[in-house]
Amino acid sequence: MNVSTWAVRKEDRLARFMRIRRQTLALCAGLSAEDLMVQSMPDASPGKWHLAHPTWFFEQFVLGRDPAYRAPNPEWHYQFNSYYESVGPMHARPKRGLLSRPSLDEVRDYRARIDEAVGELMERGVDDELAARIELGLQHEQQHQELMLTDIKHAFWCQPLHPVYREALPAESSAASLLMHFMQGREGVVEIGHDDSQRFAYDNETPRHHTWLSAHALAHRLVTNSEYLAFVRDGGYHDAGLWLSDGWATVQREGWQRPMYWQEDLASEFTLSGICALDPQAPVCHISYFEADAFARWAGARLPTEAEWEDAARGLQIAGNFQESQRFHPVAAPRGEGMLQMYGDVWEWTASPYVSYPGFKPLPGALGEYNGKFMNGQWVLRGGSCATPQDHIRASYRNFFPPHARWQFSGIRLGQDR
Repeated sequence: MNVSTWAVRKEDRLARFMRIRRQTLALCAGLSAEDLMVQSMPDASPGKWHLAHPTWFFEQFVLGRDPAYRAPNPEWHYQFNSYYESVGPMHARPKRGLLSRPSLDEVRDYRARIDEAVGELMERGVDDELAARIELGLQHEQQHQELMLTDIKHAFWCQPLHPVYREALPAESSAASLLMHFMQGREGVVEIGHDDSQRFAYDNETPRHHTWLSAHALAHRLVTNSEYLAFVRDGGYHDAGLWLSDGWATVQREGWQRPMYWQEDLASEFTLSGICALDPQAPVCHISYFEADAFARWAGARLPTEAEWEDAARGLQIAGNFQESQRFHPVAAPRGEGMLQMYGDVWEWTASPYVSYPGFKPLPGALGEYNGKFMNGQWVLRGGSCATPQDHIRASYRNFFPPHARWQFSGIRLGQDR
């Protein structure tokens, strides 16, 4: 986020603020206080915490910039801080499901009070730095919207009743199988990273820099369920030679036999609309980096680097199956020319470790803890998913997760050396 080059949005900032904040509440419609209290695993967080933490962020980093600001509930700062060590101590992440107080009603009221205070501040006028902090907070909120969906999906999957989050929309007719082909990528020196013409970027997308691309090609669409099923039936989870050492150890320890949420019949899967038939042409999802890498080896290919992916995506229209579609599940590739499904449907694992770009400088102060300190032991994903808000994504966006993670909507695009 470069505050010195921050541009005023065409959309009114206050309207944008309220729209995004209301969307988070809308995603909770139909969920009970009990649903929003559940923490199904240490990597997930309760829905109530997802409502409270971004609110804490606005209170801490926007309202709190005024030395005269007094928090109405300072004791909540400990509970709703995530990982900002320079701000103060925090409740242990794996134990967020124990936070029965404040109640859901109190958290909703907390959101309303902070929204009112931030709204009044914006109406009075904000300088460039504060405007940039508000935008960072909104981007942060959109990340938590996606996490709320993935976390409630995992929680409902752990439920013996397998509850339905939202009824499925009428099914789109699944196109006949699109034979995968590879499209030649550019070779030579290219530029990647945040372009100043873009309205926003996280610090980990900077600085824009040159990098070298060797001769390569990328698959024009994502790997489908039917293609991954062939890997499963061919014994992919039993062939140690396909797996990285840590991946094979994870498969053995966790007993993985198929993607997360696939049922034992290999013909159905758990979705946010309950258990549904597996669409053979839809992208396989909820795949770890280890599984994506093993599949690529089995297929005689590899995963793209993030530079290859970004160079192929730059200039493409950001359109696809996003959160706004209300499907909350990937769909089959549309017919079309060129690279398909580069945005939306599933986050695409890359072969690139999550490390800093040359010349990277984190944001000053506590906001510098947002991304930089996680640059070890994780891998980059690109493109967004069916749970990502469409206006949240861009070509330079770098998501990152540890290689064993698979509760996110993550999938596979293949690459090749040429």
